Amino acid sequence: MSTFDPTTSDATTSGAAASAEPAPGASSPVDRHPLNRARAARAEARTRIEEAAARLFAERGYAGTTIGEIAAEAGLSKPMLYRHFDSKQELHLALLERHRDELAAGPLRELLDGSGSLEERMEAMYEAWFGYVQSHPYTWRMMFRDTTGDPEVQAFHRELQRRQRATDAALLREYAPGIPEAQLEPLGEVIRSSLYGLALWWLDRPEQPRELLVATMVRITRGLLATAGE
Repeated sequence: MSTFDPTTSDATTSGAAASAEPAPGASSPVDRHPLNRARAARAEARTRIEEAAARLFAERGYAGTTIGEIAAEAGLSKPMLYRHFDSKQELHLALLERHRDELAAGPLRELLDGSGSLEERMEAMYEAWFGYVQSHPYTWRMMFRDTTGDPEVQAFHRELQRRQRATDAALLREYAPGIPEAQLEPLGEVIRSSLYGLALWWLDRPEQPRELLVATMVRITRGLLATAGE
């Protein structure tokens, strides 16, 4: 068993420890490893590609955007872009999948894991949903408007809408058990289409406050819950 030796110099000990730590702002040996640097560079390039593609797809549409334009917008060569995505379609689908998952995760967490009354959690859920939309202004055009003409992308949008509708129906089943089963899917579509429609309405009226859209969705949902037993 080791014991503390009071004759050992604290200065020596602390100096040795200090010399083992990188100076402020310096990278660690792990960060400087060639493999880790390569991974970081690859992740940074992929992020730049996705951000550039989201902007161009939203501004010019899927058909009106070329791989070369995306590469130029990202500050990369076309061969570098193709190291990350095999085609424009694959890039577009990857963007849709990423933002689909991010758009759903935060709002559901607010409803299911948040504190407060059901109405307070509903408000937090819609606040998170419209907050994501507002912070990704290019993405919401991609998510809510399918202008690609690509059958696989169109199928993705249909699946996206189906999953959103099913999620909303499941939440209604949980929080409004009096609603007849046959009405759950169409009511889920009411919520889904209301969210999408308001997002597109907001796109043309960016001066409208987010609080207005949140209050509108809370009112719609409150009405559905209030009539659950009828």
